[in-house]
Amino acid sequence: MRNGFRWSAVGALAGLGVLALAGPAAAHVEVSADKDRAGASDVTLTFHGEAESTSAGIKSERVVLPEGIDPATVTLVKAPAGWTFTRGADGFTVGGKALKVGADAVWKVKIAKLPDGETRLSFKTLETYGDGKVSRWIEIQKAGADEPDNPAPLVTLKPGPKAPATSAAPSATTPAPAASGPAPAGVAPSTPATVQEKALEDDGGTSLWWVWVIVGALAVAGGAVFLARRRPNRS
Repeated sequence: MRNGFRWSAVGALAGLGVLALAGPAAAHVEVSADKDRAGASDVTLTFHGEAESTSAGIKSERVVLPEGIDPATVTLVKAPAGWTFTRGADGFTVGGKALKVGADAVWKVKIAKLPDGETRLSFKTLETYGDGKVSRWIEIQKAGADEPDNPAPLVTLKPGPKAPATSAAPSATTPAPAASGPAPAGVAPSTPATVQEKALEDDGGTSLWWVWVIVGALAVAGGAVFLARRRPNRS
C-alpha cells in the first residue's frame, strides 16, 4: 500500500511539472477583426496578449503591421488604463505602467482599410514585461502547416468582391464606318455603279425623242414640197 501511494504521489508531481512547463508555451497574443473581408474599410482589430510571466506584469506591446497597411491609417480605440499609443515606421506600440502579474493585455485599434486580395494578415508582436523580459510572437503561420512555437497573431479573411469586368475592345476586323460630310473641293462624290447603269438605261430610252420629232417634221415638209411641184399649174 505504501509503495502504491508513493508511486501515485510521484505521478501527480510529474504531471504538475509537465503542466508548469507547458503553461508559458500555451500563452499567445491573438487578434480578431470585426469585418472578415479583404479590402474592408474601418476595421476594428482586437488584440489579446496573454500573460505568461509569474514575476512581472506586461508593460508594452509593439505591433509590426503587415504589408499594405500604413501606420498613419491606424488609430487607437481602447487600451489598458494609463497606456499610450505611439506610431512607428512599421507599426505602433501601446504601453505604460506594467499591469498586475498574471493580467492579460487587451487593446483595440481601427484600420482605415485592409489590403485588397490578402486573406491572411500576420501582426508580429513584441510583448515586454516590467522586468525587461520580451516575448517575441513573430513567426508567420503558414496555411496548412503546424503552428510554430511563437506564432504571430493572425487574421484570416474571406476574399473581397471581384472587380467588374471591363468591356472588350472593338475587333480589328470591324469595318470602319463610312465617312460623312461633303467631299473635298474639286473632287466629285462617287456614284454607285448600279445608279450609273440605271441612269444610262433611262437616258438611252428618253433623251433622243426630240431627234425623231425633227426627222418626222422634215419628212412631212419634204413630202409637201414634192407634191406641190408635181401639181399642174392651172394658170
